[in-house]
Amino acid sequence: MPWNLDNDRPIYLQLMERIQHDIISGVYQPGDKLPSVRDLAVEAAVNPNTMQKALSELERCGLVYSQRTSGRFITDDTAMIKKMRTELAQEHIRDFFDRMRKLGFSDRDTLEMIRDTIRGINNETNT
Repeated sequence: MPWNLDNDRPIYLQLMERIQHDIISGVYQPGDKLPSVRDLAVEAAVNPNTMQKALSELERCGLVYSQRTSGRFITDDTAMIKKMRTELAQEHIRDFFDRMRKLGFSDRDTLEMIRDTIRGINNETNT
């Protein structure tokens, strides 16, 4: 998946968010070794120093740890990963409801639309 980076926000923050997303979505499993800074920088098409800063910040929050001669690894703390995943999902839900309110829908209307959409999706998969 391409690293769609936006010039309106600091690049290292976007790199952090992308790696964090890859961790909480299961692209990287707990205990997995991350590719090298250089490899990740090439993949993201960014300066290795920028990638280094992003990885250092992820280390600071405990999501990634380094072993001097072996590289960087994803934390084995599955509770931390689950908590981050839940927090990110809640943030997306809040943003979605905010956008729906701006469109003039009540929370009740939005929930009903969600139920209808899920029923429609379930009906499509059962046919």
